Amino acid sequence: MQILVVEDDVAVGRALVKGFTEAGHACEWVQDGEEGTNAALRQQADAIVLDQMLPKRSGQEVLREIRRSGVMCPVVLLTALGGVEDRVSGLNTGADDYIVKPFEFAELMARIHAVVRRTQTRPTPILKAGELTLDLTTRRVTRDGQDVDLTPIEFSLLELLMRYAGQVVTRKMLCEHVWGFNWDGTTNVIEVHINRLRGKLDRGRDDSLIKTIRGRGYAVAAEV
Repeated sequence: MQILVVEDDVAVGRALVKGFTEAGHACEWVQDGEEGTNAALRQQADAIVLDQMLPKRSGQEVLREIRRSGVMCPVVLLTALGGVEDRVSGLNTGADDYIVKPFEFAELMARIHAVVRRTQTRPTPILKAGELTLDLTTRRVTRDGQDVDLTPIEFSLLELLMRYAGQVVTRKMLCEHVWGFNWDGTTNVIEVHINRLRGKLDRGRDDSLIKTIRGRGYAVAAEV
């Protein structure tokens, strides 16, 4: 198993690398949130051990970004914050489990094995709407069997629209999905990205896959 450790405490990081290596697992260790995000986005890890309080970018910011980008491998959060609200917040952001410092390595290892077993039974995360297919694992989008090359923002917009296929998705929902719940900019920026997304998805076709619902938002039909 390939385990990514994102931990800024040198003593804890070294101990985890030693423990995982001795247990027969490959281990990569990085020490801040930006490096952790980049390492996770390479999608080489089978599991991620993620500290909550990190330099440059917090553990929750890392988690939110990688989930938004389609990284679905299991994540165990490490933190000194043991309150119920802290645990709930971490799990709601996308963590698979949560362990409070100080902890026993044997318990952490057992939790990692447990979340990996659970996620291995999940179906491949593929969204479909008629001839359109979006693979969250490989980040590949195809329409009628042809690859469609999307930017990360376009991919995120299409992902949300396909998750709610057959329903209206508001501009605010799209903004929050792409830029986070603290988004305070104009929602008009969505129109620019939607138009670019349409240009790629609808090339050579008369009708647009993404419908504008006047005064409400956008929608992708469940069957197109």
